[in-house]
Amino acid sequence: MLDTLADEYVHTAGADPAVLFTLVYRKFSGTVLGYLRARGVDDPEAVTQDVFLAFYPKLDGLTGGLQGAKSLIFSIAHARMVDHYRRNERTPVLSPYESDLDGRSSASAEELALAKVDGGGAGALLEGLSPDHQEVLALRVVADLSVEQAADVMGRTPGAVKQLHRRALSALRERALIGSQAHHE
Repeated sequence: MLDTLADEYVHTAGADPAVLFTLVYRKFSGTVLGYLRARGVDDPEAVTQDVFLAFYPKLDGLTGGLQGAKSLIFSIAHARMVDHYRRNERTPVLSPYESDLDGRSSASAEELALAKVDGGGAGALLEGLSPDHQEVLALRVVADLSVEQAADVMGRTPGAVKQLHRRALSALRERALIGSQAHHE
């Protein structure tokens, strides 16, 4: 097949660039791919396609026949490989986010309720809350019930339990912050 294409290229005296392109692609695409793989390019198949796409517009001014095409092809492949490494050098190294190691977070109301504050523990924080607030926090935080389950236990609608839970957390946060400020003074 390559011999037929080479004969056709010689027969047309190089006048048909499509024949030369087909000949060059079939003869050198595998070696270009191997070169890019050996040089550690991330996606050598895509870069091989880029090489031949960059080669095609230069066919009209090409001299040297098949050897000139080979030289140009590998010059383009080398330039694409260098571009790959330059791009990687400028790309920052990404690291995964690990929330356990991030000290910038603040404790949630649930964490504050379960932590010991002033040695009184969570019970001391819950004492000053209304009975409904105490109940919804005990069901949602301590018992880990869903909104619907807590609503069934309390005999309320899920919407009412959500609103009561939000208000209880807000009141608990306020009490914890006041207690924390008093402890620091």
